Amino acid sequence: MKGLILSGGKGTRMRPITHTAAKQLLPVANKPILFYGVEALIAAGIKEIGIIVSPETGKDVEDCVGDGSRWGIRIEYILQDQPMGLAHAVKTGRPFLGDSPFVMYLGDNLIKDGVGPLVKRFEEEGPDAFILLKEVANPSSFGVAVLDKDGRISGLEEKPAKPKSNLALVGVYLFTPKIHTAIDQIKPSKRGELEITDAIQQLISTGNRVDSHILQSWWLDTGKKDDMLEANRVVLDEMTDVAMLGTIDDDSRVSGRVHIGKGSKLINCTVRGPAVIGEDCVLEHTYIGPFTSIGDGARVSHAEIEHSILREKAQILDFHGRIADSLIGVGVELTRSTGKPQAFRLMLGDDSKVEVV
Repeated sequence: MKGLILSGGKGTRMRPITHTAAKQLLPVANKPILFYGVEALIAAGIKEIGIIVSPETGKDVEDCVGDGSRWGIRIEYILQDQPMGLAHAVKTGRPFLGDSPFVMYLGDNLIKDGVGPLVKRFEEEGPDAFILLKEVANPSSFGVAVLDKDGRISGLEEKPAKPKSNLALVGVYLFTPKIHTAIDQIKPSKRGELEITDAIQQLISTGNRVDSHILQSWWLDTGKKDDMLEANRVVLDEMTDVAMLGTIDDDSRVSGRVHIGKGSKLINCTVRGPAVIGEDCVLEHTYIGPFTSIGDGARVSHAEIEHSILREKAQILDFHGRIADSLIGVGVELTRSTGKPQAFRLMLGDDSKVEVV
């Protein structure tokens, strides 16, 4: 079995952050989202993975992920010229996939329990396709499945205005090579895309077996800022990698589950976990609250930060204010002139320079 991870698209819902970075490389608990998908496939026993990339961010993805040797697997990069739908991505990846069954994993998704049990069930029970479903509050934002009285899929719709159920398709799919024939038989939707829901519906309509599983544990689609922060919160809440690899002075206090990377220094700081602080960071006279990730090489002084993601080499200096529910890009310089302490919610793209007055 092979893996196909989708890491293309333009990330329009995450701008300005994605003007300079692939959304799949944004960090959750200081690790690129894409790595969670790669590691989930590896844990399921998959050793050949194709990654669909776009012209805009493909090189960044390849430079970050590499050839797979760090995990002892093989990774191949597949260029999708235009974001023309999930089924089009599968079509683009067909030379890599060949006649192998495969797992398709959306690179900006996270699921709690990985895909190992699903792969095992798929191989043992032998359906032509296997999809994951999850009850959601906003089904019109997703592909939606309708089940019959026996629990089998009777129909699928892509982002319907009036959903017939609240069962969204989770971003993990398992297919036999029959999906390629189904994709060849469908036409672009009104959005101008080849929809994977249409391809799965074509499988059903032509008498093929499509099974499903309703996910009970968490699933996170990190398409927007608040989704990213929620993913960061959930992953940190389950963090077990607790370590004190940096140095803290006698005036600093660390409580809860906290990971502090090598070369980092804390001076008169309070850190309350769960939180992760990367390598070579300098924090002075600062409070770091729960569910916060600080990227490598960051500098923070005279600030309070909580429930936020601060990326690599960002600088928040002499801020004298509170930052919460925020996503701060790579190399951002954020300062503040003297004034009454205030609270801020921010989303700043890479290399921004902002002075709050």
